Amino acid sequence: MFEGFDFTNFWEDSAYALEEYVNKPPSDELIASVEQELGYKLPISYIWLMKQHNGGIPVNTCFPTDVPTSWAKDHVAITGIFGIGREKSYSLCGGLGSQFMIDDWEYPAIGVAICDCPSAGHDMIFLDYRECSPQGEPKIVHIDQECDYKITPLADNFEEFIRGLVNEDDFDLED
Repeated sequence: MFEGFDFTNFWEDSAYALEEYVNKPPSDELIASVEQELGYKLPISYIWLMKQHNGGIPVNTCFPTDVPTSWAKDHVAITGIFGIGREKSYSLCGGLGSQFMIDDWEYPAIGVAICDCPSAGHDMIFLDYRECSPQGEPKIVHIDQECDYKITPLADNFEEFIRGLVNEDDFDLED
């Protein structure tokens, strides 16, 4: 898993990230209870990463796209990655977590919200279970609330999504 990928400088551990996103490492019992609450089996690669660093803000926050989104003509941006837990606001079952986005922001119930975006809730990154069972390997998609919940495919799995994150300096943000 993540063979050859260097996580040395992956996380931006600012005071804000530690306060709002980063949970203590999840126990197997917590993982099972969160999966039961969400109704979905979390990807093994996501669980592995969360056992190393349970949520947070990555240094590289952009993911290239082949189609324009409301964020940019060639990428989406994330603010942070939700950890496995309930205590932090930006965790899977936290106050601003996955179910909150589905219930209060009316995102489609296609899976699990795993990343928020700089739009403050107007677009999100989801684990998309539509093509697999709730026990299967979900794809990663961007959902844009401002464009009638348009779904843009990003990656075939969570590991591919993490490997595909690039720095915002790779894009011309003036456009």
